Amino acid sequence: MNRKDTGSRKSAIVFGGSRGIGSAITRRLAKDGAAVAFTYASSASHAAEGVSAIEAGGGPAIAIKADSANIDEIEAAVEHTVEQFGPLDIAVVNAGILMLGDLSEVSPGDFDRMISVNVRGVFFAIQSAARRMREGGRIVTMGSNAAVRSGHPGSSVYSLTKAAVATMVKGIAVDLAPRNITINNVQPGPIVTDMTSAHLDYVVPLIPLHRAGHVDEVAALVSFLANGEAAYMTGASLTIDGGMSL
Repeated sequence: MNRKDTGSRKSAIVFGGSRGIGSAITRRLAKDGAAVAFTYASSASHAAEGVSAIEAGGGPAIAIKADSANIDEIEAAVEHTVEQFGPLDIAVVNAGILMLGDLSEVSPGDFDRMISVNVRGVFFAIQSAARRMREGGRIVTMGSNAAVRSGHPGSSVYSLTKAAVATMVKGIAVDLAPRNITINNVQPGPIVTDMTSAHLDYVVPLIPLHRAGHVDEVAALVSFLANGEAAYMTGASLTIDGGMSL
């Protein structure tokens, strides 16, 4: 496969980058000068729109269909990115699912699916990306303020998975430190996306800043963690939720 001409651009992959926060992150990394690959689970049309938007701005981009619960597909996505753009400099693990259910309603299948995508899939995405990453690279995971504030009925399993990610990042930071690779975790609260619009009226009164966040605000934090200015920060979980968790 012919490698795209990326010049001196950094190579980045965003797992789950076709919609919402993930899409904002892909656009921001491209704006920062990276060649960006991103994965998507089902919506080829959203993925194509994302690639077109980045290419219209002058940056190279590719979309790769991959299920974040499938380790083989995760690894194939990383390999394809490296073939196109060279060894990784940045990896953002944004893929995740939310399945709400009261304690009495959660099935073993739902529980296993949440763990498979939100914990197992995150771990192996990090593992695969780190294997093909240059020294001094940057990894960012997308958690949730649910890891520290589980106030929504039916969110116990989701909160469990996001707390697991926050703890996982601490241990991985130690493993990657000898290669000068940092890993940090971003924990958004309510953010305006097409998937959350129906719930914002309920949660906004709980936020001290009296508004939901914007995807570009989350992407800006990821951008900071992905560049050299954050080189002394690793293993941290940064909550961005308008004070909701205070």
